[in-house]
Amino acid sequence: MSDEQRAAGAPERAPRPDERPRDDRPRAEEGRAGGDGGSADSKAAEKGKNERDKNGSDRDGKDRDGRDKDERDKDEQGKEEREKEEREREERERERERVTGRFKEHTRDPLAEEQGDDGPTDLAAASRARHATRMLFDTGRDLNSFDRSFIQSAHIGDIHLRLDSRPSGAGMRSGPVPEDELRGLRRVHVEPQGYVRLRNALTARRLLVLGAAPGTGRTSTALSLLDEVTAGAGAEPGSGPRVSRVGPDGGVRRLADLLSGEGAEDRHGTGYLLELALTKPGSLPPDAMDLDGLAAALDGCAAFAVIVVTLGSAANPLLTGRYGMICPPAPTQELLTTRLREKLEERREGREDLAAGAPDLAAGAPDHGPRPEDLLTAAEELAEREEVRDAVGLKDLRPAEAELLASLLAGHLLGDLSYDELLSGCRSLAAGQAQEWFVGVDRALTALPAADGGTGQSGTGQSGPGRSGTAALFHPVAFRIALAVLGGAPHSAVAAAAHLLTWELSVQSDPDNTPARPLFCDDPESDRALSRAELTDGRVEVAGAEVDARLIWYRGSALPAAVLAELWERHFPVRAPVVRWLRLLSDDPRPHVWMRAAVAAGELCVRDFDHGYAELIRPLAEAATPRRRIFAATAMDQAAGHASHRKAVRKLVDDWSRYGTKPLRWTAAMALGYGNAAASTDDALDALARIGVRDDGDQLAVASFNVVRLLALPDVAKVLRRMSDWTHHRHEAYQDLGLVTTVRLAVTGVDEVPAAEPGSPLGDRGDWPLPLALAATRPELVRPMADLLWTALNTARSKDVAMDALETLLRSAVRKDGSEWARPGLAALLPALAAEEHDQRRLDWLLRRMMNDPENPLPDAQARSLWWLAVPSPDRTGEEERHG
Repeated sequence: MSDEQRAAGAPERAPRPDERPRDDRPRAEEGRAGGDGGSADSKAAEKGKNERDKNGSDRDGKDRDGRDKDERDKDEQGKEEREKEEREREERERERERVTGRFKEHTRDPLAEEQGDDGPTDLAAASRARHATRMLFDTGRDLNSFDRSFIQSAHIGDIHLRLDSRPSGAGMRSGPVPEDELRGLRRVHVEPQGYVRLRNALTARRLLVLGAAPGTGRTSTALSLLDEVTAGAGAEPGSGPRVSRVGPDGGVRRLADLLSGEGAEDRHGTGYLLELALTKPGSLPPDAMDLDGLAAALDGCAAFAVIVVTLGSAANPLLTGRYGMICPPAPTQELLTTRLREKLEERREGREDLAAGAPDLAAGAPDHGPRPEDLLTAAEELAEREEVRDAVGLKDLRPAEAELLASLLAGHLLGDLSYDELLSGCRSLAAGQAQEWFVGVDRALTALPAADGGTGQSGTGQSGPGRSGTAALFHPVAFRIALAVLGGAPHSAVAAAAHLLTWELSVQSDPDNTPARPLFCDDPESDRALSRAELTDGRVEVAGAEVDARLIWYRGSALPAAVLAELWERHFPVRAPVVRWLRLLSDDPRPHVWMRAAVAAGELCVRDFDHGYAELIRPLAEAATPRRRIFAATAMDQAAGHASHRKAVRKLVDDWSRYGTKPLRWTAAMALGYGNAAASTDDALDALARIGVRDDGDQLAVASFNVVRLLALPDVAKVLRRMSDWTHHRHEAYQDLGLVTTVRLAVTGVDEVPAAEPGSPLGDRGDWPLPLALAATRPELVRPMADLLWTALNTARSKDVAMDALETLLRSAVRKDGSEWARPGLAALLPALAAEEHDQRRLDWLLRRMMNDPENPLPDAQARSLWWLAVPSPDRTGEEERHG
């Protein structure tokens, strides 16, 4: 290569392999070429070198394989550790979900297992139904307020108190009405509303069919009408009786034949009263042609007639015809005033007769007694006294009841009756009405015709049709019992329950035959009139929503208890069908039905606790369904409201909580939650703790639920202290009881606790969460409740459920329409709950989660408002408030 090429950097040609010089041969080849020319040391060195090179090569391979193996081992070990950590994490997550689910399960309502995990429960509606029903039964006094054996037919002074409402005779008989009776009737009769319309109708048509319930003064009204119209009809004096009663035998046709027959001219201008017993077996109402014939006969002799019938399905054709009219009852106040004046005048006349017949006795008697006018005013004031009105317990008085009450008031004012005797006599009014409703039903039943000619037996051992009309006979009685049990419920619910009871009564009276079920026997007007009931517009809960309904009540607070007492104490055979009926009502899904039936069952148990416990309480307490067990617990609580049975109920509940089976312990827990089944709040909490921690917390849900129900009692601070003791207990079972009860407190509404009666501070906040209502009304309870909720939020196994409960509380600040709801309670509770920075960060996280909720996002303004409720700062600026 030239110097220029080198200088230019051209590459030199590489030598080919065959051009390699000799000196370039490997040393091994050189050694081998020399033959034995190399020394032994050289050969040994060469051999050692080759072995070293070989060993070094093997060692490098082994090192690389070792390093790869180590790395593979490390990777495998790391993978196993990661998988183990993942499994542990998943296991922890599953355990957390299991614990959270367990706590969520424990905070469900006791009825949730019947209604589904996510379905609404109706304990709040049941609690409201219980409040309304307990108002119908006076538990403030025991059952010794009316001694029937003492006052049923007693003479006190010159007052004859005859409370036996059974008719003294077989019925009204034919005969003239004496003029003295008519004259006395004119003096004391009180005209009902619409009396002039009734008189005009009788004058124009000569015939009037007057419908009313027995005891409402219908007969006296009919006689008064006949007395007035015949007085100006031109009847000849001395020709015969002006007004006559006509017996029911023969009925309308016989009266028409009498008026059109021989001697009709002597009956000119007379009046006739006829009472038809259409409820008697085999009785048929007269048809329109019979009435027209009677009206023509009356017109022929210028006479008048009033036919009195009892309201009911049998009388409807008569009352809806051209001659029919309803007779309203006389006004109570005017009726009572008239009767009082009559009684006081009789007393004054009696004293005057005494002075005329025995002047020596009259001379020694004081002559400066109170004037009749003053006595009348005092009697009216006494009748308006709240204690007397409660003892009477009737909104409207019938003539006989007004007369009895007037006698009682006059007797007390004149010194013949003590005040206790007055109250006892007043309470007898409702008892007498109940006795009148039930007496004689069996006598009518025995007179019913049977399908086999009167024996009531088919003779073949097979079921026959049995007595006809049994169900129709029992329906009015069943309706009165159903109204006593379900008073305040919708009319449809009471009517359906009455038909159910009618079936049970019919089967009990004739078990060998299937009774007929009348489908069109209902007459709402008749049911109300015959049962002294009234319909009112109200609202009823259906699946958590309120809807309009027509509610039915007795017109008198004393009638429900009087009906149940008469039923249970004087008619023992009827207990079996009533017990079966109450068990059926306990399965009714409507809370306004089964809860009312439970309260009434408790009242029946008080009348005979041995029978009620064996037939109602114990079987239902061991039932498989929660609703039946709550039914039994409610009945026991109602019985415990009476001082005479409180000790027995408490002993029973305590035994169940200690030694009872699982269903009995569950029922005992529900009974304890009402607040009457233990001697003190501490005893109730001890029993609930025994139930809650037993069997690994198997009944923790029902125990915690009833601890929360006790928070509506006056000593709520004692309950909160016990909950705090449980959360700090060394045993986990008690800790769980305290934590679950705390979470349940946060999700319980005021209307779910039984002691929050309407009108109380808590009752006025029925739709508030219970802790917020307590915080707003009892400031001293804020710190204990905040400490409990803080503990639940900072405990691993309860924090998730407690966080959801806190969210529920936060969302109750305002309603959906933007109006204020439970904000005052949050303003009291949140500052105590978010006092530390950690708590504030948790609240901030929760508010942001609520704001980002895809289904129900919390508006930003509400979130900021809640934040400043929890973290109040007087120095915050408007910018800070806008941005939180």
